Parts: sequence; C-alpha cells; structure tokens
Amino acid sequence: MTAVAARLGMPGSADAQFSVNADAKRSVHTPMGPIKQIEAGVLSVGYFEAGPAGGRPVILLHGWPYDIHTYVDVAPLLAAAGYRVIVPYLRGYGATRFLSRDTFRNGQPAAVATDIIALMDALKIERATLGGCDWGARTVCIMAALWPERCKAMVSVSGYLIGSQEAGKVPLPPQAELQWWYQYYLATERGRLGYQKNLHAFAKLIWQTASPKWKFDDATFERSAAALDNPDHVAIAVHNYRWRLALAEGEPKFDPLEKRLAELPAISVPTITLEGDANGAPHPDPSVYAKKFSGRYEHRNLTGGIGHNLPQEAPDAFAQAIIDVDRFEPL
Repeated sequence: MTAVAARLGMPGSADAQFSVNADAKRSVHTPMGPIKQIEAGVLSVGYFEAGPAGGRPVILLHGWPYDIHTYVDVAPLLAAAGYRVIVPYLRGYGATRFLSRDTFRNGQPAAVATDIIALMDALKIERATLGGCDWGARTVCIMAALWPERCKAMVSVSGYLIGSQEAGKVPLPPQAELQWWYQYYLATERGRLGYQKNLHAFAKLIWQTASPKWKFDDATFERSAAALDNPDHVAIAVHNYRWRLALAEGEPKFDPLEKRLAELPAISVPTITLEGDANGAPHPDPSVYAKKFSGRYEHRNLTGGIGHNLPQEAPDAFAQAIIDVDRFEPL
C-alpha cells in the first residue's frame, strides 16, 4: 500500500495495513505556540490551538512521558483540513497549573478525563472528535464511555485502555510484568526520588524502549522533556501509577465514575484504533478489545517501525484516522 501521506483526505478500509515512511521529514525542532491559557475546573490549562475558530473541534491528548508535541505534525494537517484543533497539556505537564496549592495532586485516570470535560465547557465546545495516545488514549476512552454525548468520534492508539484498581491487582505472566518495570519502580519511595532526580534521563529511556526504531534526536526529546519540569509532574505521575496498583487512594468524588469504569463499559461512539508494528510499551492485542467497541469500528495496523508515540512517529496516518472517523456515520 502507498504511504499514508499520499492518502490524506481519502477514506480508509477496515483492518487495513498501512506502510509508513518513518524517516519522512518532520517538524522535529519546531515548537508549538503560542500557548493559550484558560481556567477549567481545578486547573489553569495551557493549550495549543490551530485551525479556524468555526471548524469542527478536535481535541488531541498526549501521554507520559510526552507532551503536546506528540501532535506537532498532526495539528497542522488537521488545521489545513478545516478542523479547530485543541492540544492541551494534561495536569502535571507544561503550562498547566492547579489553581489552588491545596488541591490534591491526583493522577487517577477519571480525574484527568474530568479535566478535559471541564476544558470543553470552558471553551464552549459541546461535542468534539477525540484522539489520544498513552495516557491520552486512556482518557479519550474514558470520556467516550462515560460521556458519549460529548464525543462525536474517537481515535485511540492501542485500543481500549479503560482499567480499574481491581484489574490492577491481578498478576501477569513474568514477561508481561517485566514490561511494567517503571510502574513498580514508581511504587517505591526510592523510585519517586529516582524519577525526580533523573527526570529527563528516565523519560528518554522510556522513549527509547517504547519506540525502539524511532530515530529522534536530542532536540526533539528536550523540546518535550521541558514539559516534565512542571512543579506538579512528579506527584501526578507517581500517584497515577500507584493508584493503578491500588497503592494510593483517589478522591471520593470520583468513586461513582470509577465504579462505572470498573465494569469495563462498551464504547458506542465511532472509533478507529491504531497500532504500530514496533510498539515496545505494554499494549493489548487488537483482538482482545475489538468487541469493546459497539459502534462503527475499524482497526489499523501501521508498519515501517512505528512505536508507542504513534502520532509523532506517523502523523499522516494519525491525521488520516481523525479525518476518516469524523466521517463515520453512527450505526
């Protein structure tokens, strides 16, 4: 199949195999800006915006330990196609700050998803197409499951990522447990101190192991690593992984949402899931989660050495998926 770049704007096909030129020229050293700021819920959210103000809204969410530059080449493609593109820093990253020093630095997934609903309210966006990778993919899955009326359609890297503390208590086979080494490291005080002390080196190791064939340079990494210097980042990241293992409490106000998520609800909004052929991070096989999508659904495999940070490694394919899923008609 021809490169995705040549297909931008053309409809995809179910369970398609896409060949991607991982060495294509990208905006590797171009920072996203200007960064706007808006109060939303418990946060002052820093976000990048591109495209016409009246365009159909698309919200793109990054993961850990990445930042908004996951979408540095996706955003202009979608803006050129007429979309209003919003790319926020999650809590604990970049320009996003808590409004109060007394707010609990909570990294549980339901809190992150609630942040984005609050951002949509602040921006007066009633409904948007959502896209996410890593923490961002987990967040868009949660939003689509709990608030389908706010989600027109969704693109999720590595599929259905909703979990629960109970699920996190279940031991995995040794090889699978090895892939989660950083989660267990951060569960210890030594790990928290080590992450804080060696923040950028830790993040670079994750980038390298999660995307072993991605040839990013130091400038590309440091552009994103700067977002990890947020004063709340370590607390948020550590709490997120400890919460998943039921080693840290969340906030009671999220208990009703967590109860619903623990049931692993189906997602009814139109969805495209994506997976790279060189994803070195823990991820489920697409066959495991396909039935969790009860609406119009399509999965796409990307070849060409595409790893975990898929939107930055294969921006044409990700942008194409957003355009295609936006055109899906509900079942």
